Amino acid sequence: MSVLDLFERPFREWFRRKFKRLTPPQEKGIPYIFKGYNVLITAPTGSGKTLAGFACILNKLIKLSHENELEDRVYCIYVSPLRALNRDIYKNLISPLNEIKEIAKEIGYDMHQEIRIFMRTGDTKESEKQKMLKKPPHILITTPETLAISISTPKFSRHLKNVEFCIVDEIHELANKRGVHLSLSLERLNEYTNFQRIGLGATLEPKEEIARFLAGYDENGNPRKIVIIDATWDKKYDIRVICPVKDLIYSTNEEINDALYKTLDELIEKHRTTLIFTNTRAGAERVVLHLRKKFPNKYNENVQAHHGSMSRELRFEVEDKLKEGKLKAVASSVSLELGIDIGYIDLVAQIGSPKSVTKLIQRVGRSGHGFEEVAKGRIIALDRDDLVEVSVMAKAAIERKLDRVKIPRNCLDILAQHILGMALEKKWNVNDMYKVIRRSYCYKDLSYEEFLNVIKYLAGKYVDLEYQRVYAKIWYDEAEGKVGRKRGSRVIYYLNIGAIPDEVKVDVYELPGRKYIGNIEEEFLERLSPGDIFQLGGRYYRFKYAVRMNCYVERVPENVMPNIPIWFSELLPLSFDLALEIQRFREIMRKKITNEDRDSVIKWLLENYPVDENSAENIYNYFLEQYKHSYIPGYKEILIEITKDLNDRNFIIFHALFGRRCNEALSRFFGKIISEKINRNVAIVLNDNGFGFIVPFKINVNEIIEEAMKRDIEEELKEVIRRTELFKRRFRHVATRSFLILKNYKGHKISVEKQQINAENLIRILEEMEGFPVIKETYREILEDVFDIDAAKKVLNWIRNGEVTIKIIETDIPSPFSHNLILLSEADVIFMEDRKKRLMELHRKLMEKLVIKAE
Repeated sequence: MSVLDLFERPFREWFRRKFKRLTPPQEKGIPYIFKGYNVLITAPTGSGKTLAGFACILNKLIKLSHENELEDRVYCIYVSPLRALNRDIYKNLISPLNEIKEIAKEIGYDMHQEIRIFMRTGDTKESEKQKMLKKPPHILITTPETLAISISTPKFSRHLKNVEFCIVDEIHELANKRGVHLSLSLERLNEYTNFQRIGLGATLEPKEEIARFLAGYDENGNPRKIVIIDATWDKKYDIRVICPVKDLIYSTNEEINDALYKTLDELIEKHRTTLIFTNTRAGAERVVLHLRKKFPNKYNENVQAHHGSMSRELRFEVEDKLKEGKLKAVASSVSLELGIDIGYIDLVAQIGSPKSVTKLIQRVGRSGHGFEEVAKGRIIALDRDDLVEVSVMAKAAIERKLDRVKIPRNCLDILAQHILGMALEKKWNVNDMYKVIRRSYCYKDLSYEEFLNVIKYLAGKYVDLEYQRVYAKIWYDEAEGKVGRKRGSRVIYYLNIGAIPDEVKVDVYELPGRKYIGNIEEEFLERLSPGDIFQLGGRYYRFKYAVRMNCYVERVPENVMPNIPIWFSELLPLSFDLALEIQRFREIMRKKITNEDRDSVIKWLLENYPVDENSAENIYNYFLEQYKHSYIPGYKEILIEITKDLNDRNFIIFHALFGRRCNEALSRFFGKIISEKINRNVAIVLNDNGFGFIVPFKINVNEIIEEAMKRDIEEELKEVIRRTELFKRRFRHVATRSFLILKNYKGHKISVEKQQINAENLIRILEEMEGFPVIKETYREILEDVFDIDAAKKVLNWIRNGEVTIKIIETDIPSPFSHNLILLSEADVIFMEDRKKRLMELHRKLMEKLVIKAE
């Protein structure tokens, strides 16, 4: 019996007219969904996984409509993290249903009742919500936040009490606090009824962990049963790395730029529609501008940009033109990465490194939309570190090595939201509430003490903050162990729920006269410490302090170099897993360069990595120069280089290839120890490949390492970050999610500036209180979600156990591997020409030394 025989006649007939055959995720997944199993399906974009998820549900609704037994209730909830995807799903369900109705008429299969599908998100009008109360949808399309509100809304939640299915789409994009939010909503929904959970995602690793996240745990603490359908690699991928010039060092910026756009033009010419990914929004705009400028006869309105800074209307317009085949190319940052239907794309061009194998597969998977078509991707590298990174990444993608996602655990701010949401539903026994919460994968290990601390905080028992206009949201009877809502808390919940913080631009003023000079992203301000120097509007400024949403700086002379590039906060971090793969590649290259001649190594690169000849040549030269100058650090090796830059500044460079999030933690940890040792602040530079310190004089690095081995990195980092802008801003985010600070009060939106004032006032009061949930969660978020404290601890333990070896060298000229780190402290992306000149200057000095050595 074929899978299609399980379906009602009109659905079966519709499918046969529409498609040639079932795709692997449909063939493998549908039988399990029919049998009532929880199912996680991982498969590429365009593989039919969404239809696999919906097919059994649509079939059931068709059958009930035929039998005149369709009830006025929600049968299926569809949740996705993207409103734009919700819009797509709505259209992609309505259209097939209309076609199936026509076929049903044609074959004499009566569908007596209408199948209703509605969207309910933050954008839904009140009039639409009222309609849903009277005639609820059979399929509800929503977002994680709106689902939580729906469960706590008495009039609407009654329509959810017999839900039979929940589909979670793009589940890989929920490895964050929005996913944590959703996991608790699913357990609250499970209090009404047991329902079938269906997860869909393109790139899932580790699949078992994501499956547990979706399915949760039963009353006895055992993982619920779930079937994993892995069809990720049933689709073929054609991925290649292109370097547009023969020499990335001595080609001028103009030559590299010309070669880049010539390459893009050739790729676009050979394909019908090309999707170009850049790593920043500004980069996407720049690509469109240059293509139109350099090839005015070919590209005009047929090349467009698409990114999050554009209005929804403009983005929708670009998406619609893509679907209609009216565009030759679109340049995007991350906004077209997910499963929005954008029609037929036959090539994805990626400029620079996307920083993870998973992201690369997601992006390349946007091409070759039909499941049997090949997904074609070309990565264009313009920098030697990038080139090494994407070459290893492309090979890892071909070998099916995905990066692992990490889902946050025990987030106390999200917990506070759901405790209030649950208190709105009914009076709870705290033990029963705790059991429900611990069924979520994200709270499986939540201690009872932490749970009670959040309840005490919400009930105003932890500390009296009414003089700060912070009032209790729930009541808690400790003697009886009961919890319930307080008057007015329902409105607070509805208006302030959510996991995404308000972000705004921060105004920058020059001291002493407080002259307005521009603005920066709040995320960039988070990275600044007093004394840091950055560029804005072509000038150099030293960060002094920030008050609320204002940043105060002082002008510095042009010969004082910046140590923080303004685009730093936009960069994606390299994944820890991929960083270790690049370490392995470095070790292999060291052995090959030691034992083989140039031609053999280049031949090996071309045969074993999906790279072109320019790429192989540039990689070989890069490693040969590092080998001749000093040492190539390999797998689980850290090279510490004591050197001076061209401005005679003392640098200690840690060649620690662990990815930026891990290096954020390690650099601040070592930086604290160095500062204490020399009794001065030190400037830190860091990237994915390592970190460096600018110090006033030479210091004994062995003593620093020995001291680091005695200390607890977590406690040291807590001390370091407490006085930073990062802590102040993240505290506000956590406080608003915890209802300590409100974003909306009685229907009035509270400005982010006012929120920040409230946050800074509260920090001073709360920081002395041991274990206060909002302070505790702020530290957890910074250490685990912003930094990667677990990876940093792992690295330090490797050092302690001798699994990581440390080699210390002294160089009079920085080694090639350190050049990009040195340049991070010297130039901003605005001055690419200057940056290029500095790189060439560093390289010439290095080559002069190597020539002298050879003589």
